[in-house]
Amino acid sequence: MSDISPLDEWKRNQIEQISDTDLNEVSLLTYLTKTLFGFGAADKLAEELDLLSVSRPLFVTDAPLLNSPIGDTIRDMAEGHVVYSGTPENPTEQSCRDAADMYLAHNCDAIVAVGGGSPMDLAKAAALLASHPGELATYALANGGLDRITKACPPIIAIPTTAGTGSEVARTTVIITAGGQKLPIGSPYLIPALAICDPALTLSLPPRLTAATAFDTIAHCVESFSSSRINLPAEAIALDGLQRAVCFVEEAVQDGSDRRARWHLLMAAMQGGLSFPKGLGAIHALAHPLGETGVHHGTVNAILLPHVLRQNSKALGSKISRMAQALGLASPDMLPDFFTDLKQRTGLPTRLSEMGLNESILEAIAAKAEIDSCNTTNPPPLIKSQYLDILRAAF
Repeated sequence: MSDISPLDEWKRNQIEQISDTDLNEVSLLTYLTKTLFGFGAADKLAEELDLLSVSRPLFVTDAPLLNSPIGDTIRDMAEGHVVYSGTPENPTEQSCRDAADMYLAHNCDAIVAVGGGSPMDLAKAAALLASHPGELATYALANGGLDRITKACPPIIAIPTTAGTGSEVARTTVIITAGGQKLPIGSPYLIPALAICDPALTLSLPPRLTAATAFDTIAHCVESFSSSRINLPAEAIALDGLQRAVCFVEEAVQDGSDRRARWHLLMAAMQGGLSFPKGLGAIHALAHPLGETGVHHGTVNAILLPHVLRQNSKALGSKISRMAQALGLASPDMLPDFFTDLKQRTGLPTRLSEMGLNESILEAIAAKAEIDSCNTTNPPPLIKSQYLDILRAAF
């Protein structure tokens, strides 16, 4: 009998299946978004813009990224074009409007988002504001905004520099609206026309941010897989993405230059985004209002994950067993503690109180979570008191 765990066996198969040569091959992946994936993919941006007949793109990024080790790479990409670099960590409606105004003032014909989830979210909302009237809350999913968004949105090109958000292939953006609420906005017309996923752009990501964004991926995959909707292709993608992220996150945290680990984490992040149509759940229903306080989204997801799993465990049925089995665990009861241990090994905080939050906000956060659009696909939807129990356990 083999002493190798199922997860180690899965990882070994992945290493055997995807060679060092494969890491350097730029693959064309066509779902709803045309995706170029692999080391060197970013070198093809100019060629792809020509194919899309884009000549005046607005580049959206953030100032810290321009001052990072890949800042020169981004400046080279955007040379000769207009750049908006005012993206905050949690994009606000005003920042989105500023980018939209720049887009219109310079008669741009597309938006290229370079960065993590924040620039990609801002780019989608800016595309919406540049082509549609009114405030962003009008278009929020919770307010019935899906059908108000039309094909008038300009094309979006997404180039992720973190491995977590999945926004490069997703239809949603999450913005702090003018009213102060952090709301998901979604539409097929906000799906990027092109995603360029180059793991080289993630090599300089610091260890803690590597871990936090990877846990964003893990939360996406867990929640999509667990969602109450029926979407078996998305379910399969989510389960594979979960295994991939768990297998390679520690290697990427320990050695940011590990090309194989970076490749697999970026692939897992994209898989998380591809599984979004199945819906998310209570982790994100809580993370959205918590994001209004300015805390980092992926880190909050990491803290909440074990507590939400405990809350949902009975309703998940065989799904929690399938996730445990995929991760090589002897019992589904081990799954929450497995993620807590992984979180600690990768250097992330384990409690909300460690993020500078005040316990006095928990009741208001629970109330907002109950009406968040992600609550509708949690298995099953939770009520305010249940969200408050999760928050108190996580605090």
